[in-house]
Formats: sequence, C-alpha cells, structure tokens
Amino acid sequence: MSIALLLLPDFALILFGLALKHWFEKGEAFWSGAERLIYYVLFPALLFTSNARAHIDFHAAMPMLVAGIGATAAGMLLGWLAKPMFKPDAPTFAAGYQCAFRFNTYIGLALISRLDGDAGLAPMSLLFGVAIPLVNVVAVWTLAHSSANIFRELAKNPLIIATVGGILFGVLGLDLPQPAWQILNRLGGASLPLALLAVGAALRLRGSGGYRGLIAWWLGVKLLAVPACAFALAYALQLDPLSTHCAVLFAALPPATSAYILAVRMGANGGIAASVISAGTLVGMLTLPLWLTAIGAGVTLL
Repeated sequence: MSIALLLLPDFALILFGLALKHWFEKGEAFWSGAERLIYYVLFPALLFTSNARAHIDFHAAMPMLVAGIGATAAGMLLGWLAKPMFKPDAPTFAAGYQCAFRFNTYIGLALISRLDGDAGLAPMSLLFGVAIPLVNVVAVWTLAHSSANIFRELAKNPLIIATVGGILFGVLGLDLPQPAWQILNRLGGASLPLALLAVGAALRLRGSGGYRGLIAWWLGVKLLAVPACAFALAYALQLDPLSTHCAVLFAALPPATSAYILAVRMGANGGIAASVISAGTLVGMLTLPLWLTAIGAGVTLL
C-alpha cells in the first residue's frame, strides 16, 4: 500500500472535522472543550503509557534528537529571514514566525502510530518532549520579548509532564494495576481520532490579508526546508529506519494550531498565524506523503 493511501484515513478525519465545524455553526464551545480534553487528559494519557512501557535507550536516541532539534533550529534561522526580506510589522512577524518551526503534535502522534505502531510512539513523544520547551520559549520570547512566567508555564505543560513522568516511571521500574493501564490505554486511544477532528475544526479558510509572499516563505521553510534538513541529518548520522521516520516526520509536520491561540493572547496578528496554519495543514497533506516516500526510498538505497 502506498504512503498516501496509508495516511488517507487520518487526513480524511481532518477534512471531516472541517466539515463538522461548518455543519454545526454554533459548536465553538464544543470544539473548545474538546481541545482542552485532548490537551489536558487524552494526550497526556497516551504519552505517559507509551513512555512508561517503552525501554528507551537514551544513548541510542541521541542522534535522532540531534536530527530533529537541528532541523527545528534551521527552521528558526530560515524563518527569521522573513524579517529583512519582507519587512512585516512587528505583530505580524511575531505571530507568523513561530509557524516556521512549531509543529502539530496531534498529527504527528496519529501518523507515527499508524506507520510504526507502539514502537514509534515512544521515540516520537521523547522528541516532542525535548522540542516543546524549546519552541515555546522561542515563540513566547519573540511575541513578548520577555521570559516572564515562561518557565512556569512550561513546567505546567501537560504534554511535558506526561512525557517526563512516563520516562521516569519506566526507568524506575514502577508498575500500575492492570485496570489502571486499561483505563489509560482507552483514554490514549480516544485522543488520536478526536485530535484530528479538532485540527480540521480549527482550520480557517479565509483570505491571507495581502501577506501571500510572507505566508509562502514560512510554509516553504516549515514544509520543505526543515524536513530536508532532518533528512540530511538523519543520513549523515546514519539513523536506523525507525529513528529516521520519527525525525523526518517530526520535521515535516504542519504548524501547530496552538500558535494562533498564543498569537491572539499576546496581542499579535492572529490572522496571519491562522492563515499560515490552515494553509500549512492543507499543503502538508501533500508534502507529508512525499517526505515519507523519500524516507522509504532512502532506506532502500542504504
């Protein structure tokens, strides 16, 4: 089966979420509540169980982390070039810049689960756990030019807490009663389809407000340049196929929907963030299968 067909059910759920949002026009409260449920309960359950039950070799995982974080750093540098090239105003730049390197965790976990099953969830969630603090610090710093409260907010991030907690749980050799594991597994299993529906519901298909060149630059960075860097680093570091899958898929993910929320809350141009995120999610449905196909071809050639 081709990569595109393999990923079709997940992309179909995103489009179905978009349709549901338009069919039920007064469902803002529902989708807002669903996103909070996913973020604070369902995804943490998935991340905790996948890390608690995995036997993570941190020494072996280091090259994968270098590839993923190195590609993210490239996105930060290339995304910043939009400032001298397009000369946007400060609120517009701060809001859109984060979309050049922030990633949609929901889509990433759904796809790695489909492609590599439980074996891929642990390394991917480890990569998320390392990258989430980094990208959040840079995004907030750009938006506020201040580190006030950022470390306190990161310390309360449920995805980071669940990842670190699961790793420590596994390292210490702890265990839970079987019914507790079953509850956590059911909560985690519910997270992925609901998250993909929520991603679709968050899409905004309105005009770009005259920033087409700027949007195209940031999308080119996030969907082409960043995964290309991860691809190059993966083969330079001679990563195994699973680690390569994780690093390149992580780098090729479309921008995070939370970037829009952060921009609005911090008084930046939320419209530009919404445009980059929505266009990136839709274009990512085309670029992600291409990158995953390229990984398979590269692994075959080794």
